[in-house]
Amino acid sequence: MSCSEFGVLIHGYLDGELELSRSLEIEQHIGSCPSCSQTYANLRSLRQAIAGGSLHIDAPKGLRMRVRSALRRESRAEAPIKLMRWGWMFLWAPLGAVAIVLLAIFILRLPQAADGRLAQEVVSAHVRSLQPGHLVDVTSGDQHTVKPWFNGKLDFSPPVKDLAAQGFILLGGRLDYVGDRAVAALVYQRRKHLINLFITPSARAGSVAEKSLSDRGYNLIGWTQSDMSYWVVSDLNESELRQFVLLVRK
Repeated sequence: MSCSEFGVLIHGYLDGELELSRSLEIEQHIGSCPSCSQTYANLRSLRQAIAGGSLHIDAPKGLRMRVRSALRRESRAEAPIKLMRWGWMFLWAPLGAVAIVLLAIFILRLPQAADGRLAQEVVSAHVRSLQPGHLVDVTSGDQHTVKPWFNGKLDFSPPVKDLAAQGFILLGGRLDYVGDRAVAALVYQRRKHLINLFITPSARAGSVAEKSLSDRGYNLIGWTQSDMSYWVVSDLNESELRQFVLLVRK
């Protein structure tokens, strides 16, 4: 991928609108081109600043006084037609109710949309891990080796379970980046199927029920438990993946 192509596609990548192959090309280009990597970092910082910053500006006191005075004059001028406005209000009231319902539906769907974007990132991270040399940073089937490896590398301690007796072999772990933060990734194997278990502190208080998704041929299950957020992804069938989740949750 050239830098000019990167400049055209980067905004679609940041919005999660590109196909997997294009996303992987961009990620590889970011890793090999310092200039485009800096552009990517700047754009992410700008998006975060816009999303989290305050755009409120207090108006000068004199301006506020002039606006209030103008409103009072306008109110006196329109007093004779207030009854007509009441009629229009009765006409528009049903439409206003519909608008409120649609707004409520939109607000309720926001968490689902956020989960959808996060699921896409989880699948992308899983696919990246399948490339040669990316699966694990620490190779071990011993939970007492894998868990301490994360010490000092993350601001939390991920739980690590040995599930070999149940048919899920621990291969090791690595650091990954999902949802705009560093996460712990534990890798298990069921026959020839690889399973990535991503763990990070939860932004939501309490526990959240499991949610099942599928993306690009992979099955995903996410949940929150004990103030930790979990996402598991694999091409393993959903029934066995749920069995793995039940063992992790015990």
